Amino acid sequence: MTEAAQSRAPFQVLVLPYRQAEGGLLYALFRRSEGGYWQGVAGGGEAGEAPLQAARREAAEEAGLAGDFEFIELDARATIPVVSVTGEFTWGPEVLVIPEHAFGVRVDASELALSSEHTECSWFSFSEAKSTVRWDSNRTALWELDHRLRRSSLAAES
Repeated sequence: MTEAAQSRAPFQVLVLPYRQAEGGLLYALFRRSEGGYWQGVAGGGEAGEAPLQAARREAAEEAGLAGDFEFIELDARATIPVVSVTGEFTWGPEVLVIPEHAFGVRVDASELALSSEHTECSWFSFSEAKSTVRWDSNRTALWELDHRLRRSSLAAES
């Protein structure tokens, strides 16, 4: 087992910050410093962390979201080739893909801060966000989060 495998858990997290605006729901996306593509906050779990703990840590590190934010665990799951994440077969030759766990987190626009992993952050409507992100897993998680939020707001209105 490599040193990276000892400090890193074999899963990824995706965190999608959202907020309610006058025009409806908006989703924050971040442009990666490496690659220049847009996505939600993403990163790997550390040894001993559960996915929600990793999501909270990554949101704090990459978007400045430290504190008691309400996270929504999504059912959306993806699998990602290990070599696309770590550059090697970190957990041995039999672990080819790792799961990605997705979460939404409600924030205000003023609460976001960029890390060095991103060059910019912007707010998008659902339709803009789904056409802007690079990865299908981000589109699926965005769809689920948007659907859940709209369904719960309709239920609250009735």
